[in-house]
Amino acid sequence: MIVSHQNSIDLINVAKQTRLAAMKLAVLSTEQKNQAIEAIASALESAKDEILSANIADCEAATKAGIAKPLYKRLQLDEHKLRDTITGVRNVGKLADPVGAVQIHREIDTGLVFKRVTCPLGVLGVIFEARPEAAIQIASLAIKSGNGVILKGGKEAINSCEAIVKAVKKGLSQTAVNPDAVQLLTTREETLELLKLDRYVDLIIPRGSNSFVRFVQENTRIPVLGHADGICHLYVDATADIDKAVTITVDSKTHYPAACNAIETLLVHRSIAPQFLPKVATILQELNVELRGDKLTRDILSSSFSNIETATEEDWETEYSDLILSIRIVDTLEDAIAHINDYGSKHTDAVVTENKEVADTFLALVNAAGVYHNCSTRFADGFRYGFGAEVGISTQQMPPRGPVGLEGLITYKYQMRGDSHICATYTGANAKKFTHQDLPIDG
Repeated sequence: MIVSHQNSIDLINVAKQTRLAAMKLAVLSTEQKNQAIEAIASALESAKDEILSANIADCEAATKAGIAKPLYKRLQLDEHKLRDTITGVRNVGKLADPVGAVQIHREIDTGLVFKRVTCPLGVLGVIFEARPEAAIQIASLAIKSGNGVILKGGKEAINSCEAIVKAVKKGLSQTAVNPDAVQLLTTREETLELLKLDRYVDLIIPRGSNSFVRFVQENTRIPVLGHADGICHLYVDATADIDKAVTITVDSKTHYPAACNAIETLLVHRSIAPQFLPKVATILQELNVELRGDKLTRDILSSSFSNIETATEEDWETEYSDLILSIRIVDTLEDAIAHINDYGSKHTDAVVTENKEVADTFLALVNAAGVYHNCSTRFADGFRYGFGAEVGISTQQMPPRGPVGLEGLITYKYQMRGDSHICATYTGANAKKFTHQDLPIDG
């Protein structure tokens, strides 16, 4: 079912259907789930023309509506992006099944044994921005982890999402997975109703701005896995190899500036700035990157570059998602770390340095889900991590953090087996002692 303009009672019924489908999905075998994953991939391939046509319609409507350039980039779904996303679906099928893994196997006393076993969360509610391929990634991860999912895409991507979910459901209809395990909502009103369904939905995953994530957190009793702003930094240390630093800076900013893992602020050590900044600024401006710098940056670049705007406090707090980069010169590694921890969004931050001690300190003290040494921040991605796909990138302090794949969509339960064992036996003057002996995990 693709839900449109439903009242609250209808949406509750949809949530109930999703939960029932999820309960049946939770006990399917790995083979059955993998067959469903392959069926989704095949159905998407068969519906390629329909999906791409729907996306063209969305893009044309968005252009007429004056959509912002970063959002438009996220909305676009061409043949290559669709192909790569389908590859990611099949990669999810190749991953180990996260459900049913025994984490603890322990004897409490003779004949009284418990296990801690992984299990699905239940039903996910995922509200995402105008990136239609997110619906594909999330659906495949939900099926593999044994969860039902209620999707709500951005209004700009409504036609694309409907075509995608139609294909996903068609694929699932040929498998042991009930297609009701994947649902799509299409209106803002349904988003508000979804946040009230704490009896039927076990986790909300909002993908969007900080203000949107905060809105969700403040308007639901359902646990929220937040994917907020991506204010990412690159720090070029005094000991950096300048050629490496230039290459990494350019990739981190320009490879896909609309992505949440693109850098927004470049921090440069004072001692290397006169050699590094003119070289990197030349290449960045050739690639149409607008540069904004603090006073020291503008002083260094003023002789060759007349159009460097002044960076303000607001720039340090801004996710541009565009070809704009703010630059700040710092005196020490500690200053760079302090800036990142003050202004960063705990997404991904990187250092370029040839000094191992500097790198180790940066990786240890920067408070972010991803901390990198001598490589682009653009690697912060579930597909690149080998997760097959991701439901989003979590910037919260508690796990899961960073790109959230299968491991972020499961929980665990304690299963205990005994034979007329009662707690009274282990209390009082003649209390029997527990053995507390760990047993083989595969036992």
